[in-house]
Amino acid sequence: MCEPPADPIRNYVRATVVALALTATLTLGACATDETPSTSSNANGCPASQPATLNTEASNDIAFETTLGTFVVRLAVKNSPIAVSNITALASCNFYDDVIFHRIAYMEDGTPFVIQGGDPTGTGSGGPGYFIKDEPVVGEYRRGVIAMARSSQPDSQGSQFFVILDDAAAVPLESARTYAILGEVISGMDVVDAIAALERNGEDRPIDPPKIISTTVTPSAP
Repeated sequence: MCEPPADPIRNYVRATVVALALTATLTLGACATDETPSTSSNANGCPASQPATLNTEASNDIAFETTLGTFVVRLAVKNSPIAVSNITALASCNFYDDVIFHRIAYMEDGTPFVIQGGDPTGTGSGGPGYFIKDEPVVGEYRRGVIAMARSSQPDSQGSQFFVILDDAAAVPLESARTYAILGEVISGMDVVDAIAALERNGEDRPIDPPKIISTTVTPSAP
């Protein structure tokens, strides 16, 4: 039986400047395995395992329509082809529809840190039913960047992601530098900030969690 992965960033940030982990404590029914990319899909049309990698010359945007408005992310497939191909496939099959942002995190000094979502269970412990392979982290952690959440175990990324709220987040994130960078918000950062401003409890969970209504994948404008 697989034990849930440990949450190393949670321990690190409690001892330093951040009060919570970005890592998704994935409690799916399988451990990380040596799965090969596949075109297999579930009955809902979503991938059943790591999707095939997209053409790295392609450039796509994802529009996240939420209950507080829409924000648009420009994906960096050249930098993170595996992770970007994965979130593109999930967004294209409506996997994220009705999924909440379950975590809003601030640093101990009150600086906004991240919002996190992408877990269909809304608990922070769910995912798509498979893991994707790790790849080198390319790019900088800064305000507006979107990255994959994960555990400390290799190949533990699934569907959860976070959006960075402040450049100061680079300090704790760079200490690990294991979170694949998917891209950057190119419009609607005010919507992200509105989500971050919602009331939350002591576990960084919003009292009234905002929801992703739909996601739309389109080719990036020239």
